[in-house]
Amino acid sequence: MAFLFTILGRGRVGRALASAWADRVALMPGEACPEGLVLLALPDRELEAASRRFPGRCVHLSGSIHLEGVPSAHPLTSFDGEPADWTGTPLGLTGPVPEVVVGAFMVLGFLPFQLPPERKALYHACAVLTSSHSSALWLGAAALLAQAGVALPGRGLIPLVEATVRNIERHGAGGRTGPFVRGDAATIARDAAALPEPWRDIFLRLGGL
Repeated sequence: MAFLFTILGRGRVGRALASAWADRVALMPGEACPEGLVLLALPDRELEAASRRFPGRCVHLSGSIHLEGVPSAHPLTSFDGEPADWTGTPLGLTGPVPEVVVGAFMVLGFLPFQLPPERKALYHACAVLTSSHSSALWLGAAALLAQAGVALPGRGLIPLVEATVRNIERHGAGGRTGPFVRGDAATIARDAAALPEPWRDIFLRLGGL
């Protein structure tokens, strides 16, 4: 069978995409040297060396790194190794990404846009703030409650997270709620005093943004 291309890397990204594309692509470990077009689903630190093995026939998936002469396609989502509904998910394209790669992502629901190389680091930093940093806040809040002996029933903080995301999706900045939005100084001071450092400082700094 002729594959559209080969995905190199068996991490969460590689496994999720390979499963979604099923028998249209091949999935190989990072050290493999397949023929044809190659999609590099590897850690950023490995991309430059890996790309030299496939001159003129590889695309990498990094949202932060720009390698001269190597196009990239960055799916703006969080992967867990399994296929998901990616409808409406942005796909940042830098350089001349082959149409077969762009088309394969679009079949999965991704929406391509042009991402200039000089904006990649800022773009990726904003993605990290949105995903990794926000999840660190949610997990940290859950840990603070658990340490204080507060056991939330059901799904815990997750319904609050989901409702917050829905409100922002529907109303933008107007969907933000809470004491900082209302200007409730007494509540802010009381809540801050209940937090240990460095959470107190994080609470006040983020609330003031």
